[in-house]
Amino acid sequence: MTPTDFILPGSPLAALDARARSVFGDLVQTYLSTGQAVGSKSLAQHISDQGGVSLSPATIRNIMAELSQLGLLGKDHISAGRRPTQQGLRLFVDGLLEIGDLAKSERAQLEAQIKASNETPDDILSRASSVLSGLAGGAGLVLTPSMQSPLRHVEFVSLDERKALAVLVYADGQVENRIMNLPRGVLPAQLEQAGNYLSARLKGKTLDQSRTQILSELNEGRAALDSAATNLIRQGLADWSGDKKRSLIVRGRSRLLDNVQAQTDLERVQRLFEELERKEALIDLLDRTETADGVKIFIGSENPLFALSGSSMVVAPYVGADAQIIGAVAVIGPTRLNYARVIPMVDYTAQIVGRLLGNPKD
Repeated sequence: MTPTDFILPGSPLAALDARARSVFGDLVQTYLSTGQAVGSKSLAQHISDQGGVSLSPATIRNIMAELSQLGLLGKDHISAGRRPTQQGLRLFVDGLLEIGDLAKSERAQLEAQIKASNETPDDILSRASSVLSGLAGGAGLVLTPSMQSPLRHVEFVSLDERKALAVLVYADGQVENRIMNLPRGVLPAQLEQAGNYLSARLKGKTLDQSRTQILSELNEGRAALDSAATNLIRQGLADWSGDKKRSLIVRGRSRLLDNVQAQTDLERVQRLFEELERKEALIDLLDRTETADGVKIFIGSENPLFALSGSSMVVAPYVGADAQIIGAVAVIGPTRLNYARVIPMVDYTAQIVGRLLGNPKD
């Protein structure tokens, strides 16, 4: 099945004949490869070199004019060639882009670069971000898990008479430390008692899954705990439940400067640097991709976050041991990303990360 089989009747591409679609596809591919506006003469030569149907520059100019009227092409000034608009790129990606799978050797290399023995989840996530950046030529982003994976162990460590360190060990190997204010009169033995109680009831479950059961036991006096340990547990559940603490790993910002060809490109990258500093907005954007399966692509101002820089982002969620989506990996860069290569790369990286976090010994 070819990409044109997926063109919807209402799409602007549906109004074009096969020749116009072919010219449009060749033009976009050339633009993505060079980053330069494409002229009719150079496109005619390119089509000829690729063994396509020979078309004169005049014919191509007429087709370009038609594509421009549909809003698929634009130009910087009167004498310049044409380049795809944001709408044109979206239609190309959705309707004409041929996405192949990564070769077996590429998959093996990608997995070898991310996977290493005796490494923590943070190491795996950081390496995935760096590898994606290096291979895709943009910035690599990884949204870490939300700390809502099942717990393995809970422990309270006294810091002084008014503060304790709560150590939460998750089933996927992540460890989270939180400082808590202690209720008055809590003794070391009661800290141990509270930790053992929570470990037994939370093991293999998330905080949210067990919160109701634990509070019910406490309220009905079935927990066999004294008041100090009970108050400590109540405080912990109130502080932790529903908290989706996320962080964002960004690697390869400098690679965004590799293909700067003009002052306008430099200004765009500088704006993108500013957008990358807005990590809360990026976390929110990536967090929302967890509601959809598979790879999602944002082009230019389709998302307000990229309105100034006109950047693109390719993002895919990854799943944990329980097959639930827990985070996301992404590549962000100029709109002329090599989508055909970046999309399967991001997709497979998400699979690797999910597998390694879900099965640390795999």
